[in-house]
Amino acid sequence: METEKLYYQDPFLKTFTARVLTCEEAGNGWRVTLDRTAFYPEGGGQPADHGHLGGVGVTDVHEKNGVVFHTCDGPVEIGAEVTGEIDWPRRFDHTQQHSGEHILSGILCRQYRCDNVGFHLGAETVTIDYNAEISWEQALAAEREANEVIWADRVVEISYPSSEELRTLDYRSKKELAGQVRIVTFPAADCCACCGTHVARAGQVGLVKILSCQRFREGVRLEILCGKRALDYLSEVYDQTRSIAQRLSVKPRDAAAAVERLEGELSAAKEAQARLEETAFAAMAKEHAGRGDVLLFQPPMKPDSVRRLADHLARSCGGLAGVFAGEEARYAYALVRSDGGDIAPMVKELNRALNGRGGGRNGFAQGSVQARREEIEAFLAGREMNV
Repeated sequence: METEKLYYQDPFLKTFTARVLTCEEAGNGWRVTLDRTAFYPEGGGQPADHGHLGGVGVTDVHEKNGVVFHTCDGPVEIGAEVTGEIDWPRRFDHTQQHSGEHILSGILCRQYRCDNVGFHLGAETVTIDYNAEISWEQALAAEREANEVIWADRVVEISYPSSEELRTLDYRSKKELAGQVRIVTFPAADCCACCGTHVARAGQVGLVKILSCQRFREGVRLEILCGKRALDYLSEVYDQTRSIAQRLSVKPRDAAAAVERLEGELSAAKEAQARLEETAFAAMAKEHAGRGDVLLFQPPMKPDSVRRLADHLARSCGGLAGVFAGEEARYAYALVRSDGGDIAPMVKELNRALNGRGGGRNGFAQGSVQARREEIEAFLAGREMNV
């Protein structure tokens, strides 16, 4: 006997009573069937409802041949009348996401004559795949239109057309359908065959926000949020923007311009630092001119600075230049041979002896070690390097 599907009769039904028809132990709990249910089974890209049934938890719901199977974390008595309670925040979240996807997809598919070829309602975001190229600007224009449909707050229409009516109806569907078809219509936006739960009025979606639009296969993949998810996300982003703006002493709307200005100042400071380093490195290299192999220890520096100092030294000393920059048994290093000779064997031995990592070729190597200065000096002592 097919299960009476209360979630279609009233998608806002939160509690209900039903009679237990079967209860069988399964690998991951107990599988229960009822004479009727408001628990929505996984389908159409929408996850299954969760909640409670007769005091036990409902962790999954599936449908097969018209029968809805509830996976529960405990048994219920066969023949008993039980109360079902839907995890309403979860259901309404799924309803908002699914309905918002319909509105946006209907608009995009109409404007660009494409198909929605993939839909995933995830725990954090919703992804939709379309088989057409859509630009970010075009996606944002569709987002604006979708929200205007939401603000118009028209009634969502659910219908079950006859086969004759269906043949003349312009509706979206991912596959050929047989038997009775459930059509969900969002006026001015979408008409689609769908088995999911939807809002009663478009305004209940609240908001649609597109997060990204990226090329995917022959079209694009959109990542979107609807309803409370969109509000929570935008609130979090605003709080971060406000915090950044406060640190920069500007209004939140001016944060991006302030960051751009700061980036320019930082870039100028880096260029000035690089020029000063070049002057200092040249002076240090001059002090070691013609000394042959040279080993220098320096305070912590960025790897690129370590490399440039080693280059200066190698050109001046005429031998192997080694620079170790760091403190507390953590050093970044660069080794440069003025003649370009192979130092790979030495570097392998150094990394092995001093708990290091890195490498190079053509007379140059760079990496890091976890060793004390004395250990580094002891390792290099037999190589006649001037400390």
